Amino acid sequence: MLFHSYEFVFLFLPVSLAGYYLAAGRMGGRAAKLWLAAVSFWFYGSFQIEYLFLLLASVLANYGIAKKMGGREKGSLAAKGMLAAGTGMNLALLIYCKYMDFFIENWNHISGGQIPLLRIALPIGISFYTFQQISYLADCYRGEIENIGFLDYMLYIVYFPKLVEGPLVLHSELLPQLEGAGKKKFDAQKVMQGSCLFVMGMMKKVILADTFGGAVDYGYSNLEIMQGQDALLLVIFYSLQLYFDFSGYCDMARGVSRMFGIELPVNFNSPYQAENIIEFWKRWHITLNRFFTKYVYIPLGGNRKGRGRMYCNLLLVFFISGIWHGAGWNFILWGMLHGGLYVLTRMLQGRAVSGKAGQEKKGKNKAVKAVCMLFTFCYVSVAWVYFRADSIGQGNQVFRLIGTGGYGLVNRNLAGYFNLDEFWYILKVLHLDRWQYGHYILMCVLTCFSLALVFWGKNAAQAAEKIKPAAWTAVLSACLLLWCVLTFSDVSTFLYVNF
Repeated sequence: MLFHSYEFVFLFLPVSLAGYYLAAGRMGGRAAKLWLAAVSFWFYGSFQIEYLFLLLASVLANYGIAKKMGGREKGSLAAKGMLAAGTGMNLALLIYCKYMDFFIENWNHISGGQIPLLRIALPIGISFYTFQQISYLADCYRGEIENIGFLDYMLYIVYFPKLVEGPLVLHSELLPQLEGAGKKKFDAQKVMQGSCLFVMGMMKKVILADTFGGAVDYGYSNLEIMQGQDALLLVIFYSLQLYFDFSGYCDMARGVSRMFGIELPVNFNSPYQAENIIEFWKRWHITLNRFFTKYVYIPLGGNRKGRGRMYCNLLLVFFISGIWHGAGWNFILWGMLHGGLYVLTRMLQGRAVSGKAGQEKKGKNKAVKAVCMLFTFCYVSVAWVYFRADSIGQGNQVFRLIGTGGYGLVNRNLAGYFNLDEFWYILKVLHLDRWQYGHYILMCVLTCFSLALVFWGKNAAQAAEKIKPAAWTAVLSACLLLWCVLTFSDVSTFLYVNF
């Protein structure tokens, strides 16, 4: 069950909200939390019931380890052993489910062997809830978490708005809210803000991301008939698809959670407005970057053991990030492309700071900022090619087309994915569909609108904060929701579900 589905919008969400507030009002906070846990299991089990048993087993095992660790002295050998065992157990499960076929394929390639692939179906959200539990064990080991009950821990892991695609929430952000779940009265303003944020995220997904996604899927499936301009557009289209897909999910998750009176952290903050790769990673998948910083980069020594060690630590973090996103050499290359520029940027920034010691730092003018932002977007978009491609070879093929594929009129089928019925009808009324270039109007309009939105628009979270309950707000949200619902039959799953 996805957020952008009839089942979720018309059944699951209304039932979940009504049951939650009824339980809270008549039976108290514990009943509300039990209800929230029950609907979270309903949500997760709707993907495939077998995944639910694996999730439950993981939750029980990790809670047992955390409970035993809590009774040990901080930093003791026993506590270290439990942390190592718990982390190893979580990583072993993730590696088996996600990477065994990758290892077998590479072993067969190197050795010439014929070991059959296991064809393991990747459980939905396993990368997210595995990292979530590793962070909990690490914080228990550090003595940052007091003893909590099983219900609160279980809900911390399985809470459905963030279960499938994040964000990766720290215990300090969610547990205090879960402890007070069901004790606050129904807040009409929060429900309205959450509803509007949910609708804005859905529009990003079903209207924008999936429109670009249709063109991208067609282009990558037919590279042999693409020309240079088509390949160049594919690079831009995928950057926009991934942006609206992921930011749309984050908005929907935060919107749904706010309806329950629970705030999730911002995970996406206009990353294409970043002026360098370091700033980009402070804006893109913020909670994943925070996880790697706290639980990988700092334990490795961070920047405390010299510049050379710091740069190696950073490269290792991006190597792990690449592997986490997918079992393929193209994902590793994507991670290292980001890591290489990140390290280079840190080097240049270090020299700039040392060269201007004692001098007042002057602000950049708008032209310089625009150039920096454009360069960062172009570099990130180039790296996204390997993120999207089935292999490094296919990614290289896209760049060969850009360089040597010839240039002319954009592939008509590629442009056709932008001719949405509701807009194409207007072009027909105006007789623009008969114009030689009429078939490309909507592609140009939607692409330019989307680029303007990502470079200069405010994010949905900022807009939602200003919303107050009003009749016109409700009517507008209902109309936008109806528009989205009418397109459900053509939408795809969220991209990050696969990671």
